[in-house]
Amino acid sequence: MMIPTQEFLELLARGSNAHGKAAARDRDEEEGADADHQPPAAAAASPATGAALLKGVTPDGDTALHAVARNRKGGQHFLRYAGIIYDRDPGLLFRTNQMGDTPLHCAARAGNSKMVSHLMDLAGREGAHTKLISLLRMENKRHETALHEAVRFQDGRVLLHKDRAALLAHDAADPAAGEGGNNKDDENNIVKLLMGVDPDLANYPARGISPLYLAILLGKSTIAVTLYHRSGGNLSYAGEDGQNALHVAVLQETDTVIIEFLVHWNKTLVTQVDKDGSTPLHFAASLFQLRPETLKILFKANRAALYQADNNGFFPIHVAASVGLLRSSYGAINNIFLRECPDSVGLRDSKGRTFLHVAVEKERRLTVFFVRRTPSLSWILNMQDNEGNTALHLAIQAKSFRMVCALIGNKEVNLNLINNKGETPMDIAGSKLPCGIGYFLNPENKIYSALMFVGAKHGALHRDKTKEMFSWHSKPKEEDEAESDKLKDATQTLIVASALIATVAFSATFALPGGYRADDHTNGGTPTLAGSFVFDAFMVATTLAFTCSTLATIGFAFAAAPMVNLVSRRVNFVNSLLFMSTSITCMTFAFALGVYMVLAPVARNTAVAVCVIIPAILLVPNMEEIFKWLILAAPLMLRKGTFPGMVLLLQIVGMKLWPCIVIFGWAALARIHVKH
Repeated sequence: MMIPTQEFLELLARGSNAHGKAAARDRDEEEGADADHQPPAAAAASPATGAALLKGVTPDGDTALHAVARNRKGGQHFLRYAGIIYDRDPGLLFRTNQMGDTPLHCAARAGNSKMVSHLMDLAGREGAHTKLISLLRMENKRHETALHEAVRFQDGRVLLHKDRAALLAHDAADPAAGEGGNNKDDENNIVKLLMGVDPDLANYPARGISPLYLAILLGKSTIAVTLYHRSGGNLSYAGEDGQNALHVAVLQETDTVIIEFLVHWNKTLVTQVDKDGSTPLHFAASLFQLRPETLKILFKANRAALYQADNNGFFPIHVAASVGLLRSSYGAINNIFLRECPDSVGLRDSKGRTFLHVAVEKERRLTVFFVRRTPSLSWILNMQDNEGNTALHLAIQAKSFRMVCALIGNKEVNLNLINNKGETPMDIAGSKLPCGIGYFLNPENKIYSALMFVGAKHGALHRDKTKEMFSWHSKPKEEDEAESDKLKDATQTLIVASALIATVAFSATFALPGGYRADDHTNGGTPTLAGSFVFDAFMVATTLAFTCSTLATIGFAFAAAPMVNLVSRRVNFVNSLLFMSTSITCMTFAFALGVYMVLAPVARNTAVAVCVIIPAILLVPNMEEIFKWLILAAPLMLRKGTFPGMVLLLQIVGMKLWPCIVIFGWAALARIHVKH
C-alpha cells in the first residue's frame, strides 16, 4: 500500500488494547464512525498479524513508518500510530527506502511539523541524544538530510533593502523569526525545529549541496538567514560543481541584500572558485545586464578577485566582454574596471587576448563601440595576442563590417600592423574575398573596399606571395565547373526580368501619356504634351531604360552560354547587372514623370504625392548599401579628411545616380536650347 488505510492502521493497533482503544476513539471522533462496528479483518486480527504487517514494504521500499510519516494532514491518531510502530520495531525509524529517505525525510517533505517533532522525540527517548543526532544527519542517495527537505517545503521570501538595516543590526539574534514557515509559530517551522536540536546540521552533507546553498538557489533568503543565525555562523556554503552560496546568489534576478549578507558573513567566498576556476565575480560578469550594485559589493569585499583567472585564462573582464554589455552597464565598467583598477582592462587570457579581442571574436558590437569612443582605453586598441593579431585583424576574420568600421573610425588604430604570419589587416581582408563572382554588398567585399578607401596597405611580402593568399588567384581548376553552373543558374531568372523591362520601356515610348494630336491639326500625329520639361525627361528616361535593359539581356545571354570563355561570361554577367540596375532606375523615373504629366494640370497635389512615393522602389532594395555607406562615412572622413571624404562619397553617389543626372540634365539643356 502506498497510502495507509484505516483498516491497515486498525490491524496494526490490535496488538495492544491501549493503542487499539485509542485508535478506535480517534477514529470515532474524527470520522464519526460507530464504535461497535469493526471491519471483519480488524475483528479477526491478532498481535502476531499486526507484527507481521511491519515486515512489508511498498514497491518504493517504504515501510509502514514511512507511509504514516508522510501523511500531510498529520492527525493526532497518526502520531499515535507512529508510536505503535516504533514500539514494535524501533529500527524502522532508521530504515531507508529505495531513495535513501528515512521516515524523518518523508515527514519534512510533507511539511508535517508535528510528525517531525514526534519522530525526533521517539529517537531521543531515554536521553539517547547521540541516536537523535545520528537520525538528523542521515543522508539519502542525493546526499541530503531532512533539513534539505524542510528548506524546500518552507515558504520563504527574498530579502529587500528595507530589511537590510534591521537584519545587519542583530547578528546575535534570529532576525528571521516568524519568517519562512507555514505558520508564524516557531513550533510549526521545521527548519527551526531541526536546527534547534542540532545547530551543526547546516554543515551536512560534508560533500554536496548545503542547505544554505539550496535556500538561496530557491530564492528563500529569509530561510538562509535563519540557517545562519540558528547555526551561530558555523555552516556550510558549499554547492554543486564546487560553487559556493555566493556564486548562485549573484545569478539570482533578485535584490542584492543576500549578497551583502554572504560577504558580511564570509569574505573568503569572493575568491573561492568552482570546478571551472570561476569566482563569484566571474558569475556576476557573465550577466548580460550587469548589475553595478553587485559588482561594487564584490569589488569592495576583495578587489583581488578582478585579477583571478578561470581555467580558460579568462578574467572577469573577459567574461563580461564575451557575453556583451548593455548601454546601462557602461557606468559600472567605468567606475569599477577603469577608475578603480585601470590596469585590469589590459589583462590577457591564456591566448594573450585582451577583453577587446574577446568582444570582437564574440561579435559583441556594443562593447567594441564603447572601447572605440572611450579615450582612456585607446592604449589597448593595438595590443596583439599570442598570434600577433590585433582587434582589427580579428574583426576582419569575423567578417563584421560594422566592427571594422568602428575600429578604423578611431585614429589610434594602426591599419598596417602585421601578425606572426606577416599579414596586415588588408592581407586578411583580401584572403577572405570569395572565388569567382560574389555579391558586392557581402561583408568581405565591403570590408576590403573600406580598408582600401581609408588607405590600408598590404604587408611587406612579394606580390606573388600576396596573390597566393587571395582566393581568386589560388582558385583550383576544378572550381571552374561549379562557377559555370553558378552563372547559368543566376542568369536564367535575370534574363527574364531584363527582357520584361525592355518590353515595357518599348511600349511606353509609343503609348505616350496624353496621346497624340489629330491629323487635321498643325504637327498632327505628334504627342500633345511634347515640348515641356517633364516630357523631355520622360522620353530620355524611357530611352535609357530600353537601351540598358536590352544591353543587359544580351549580356545575360552571353553569360549563360557555355561555349563562351568563363572569364568573358563573368565580365558579361557583371556588366549586365549594372545595366539592369540602371534600367530599373530609369523605369522608376519614367513612371513618376508620366504620372506627373497627366495629373499635374488637374490634380497637382496628387501628382506630387505619387512622385514622393515612387522613389521607395529605389530606396528599399538599396537600403543595405545606403546603410553601409553611412557607417563608412565617419571613418572615411576621419582618415581622409572631411573634404576628400565628402568628395569620395559624392563620387560613389554619382555613380549610382548618373541616370538621374542624364535624364534631368538633358531636359534642362533642351529647354535652354528652345529659349535661345
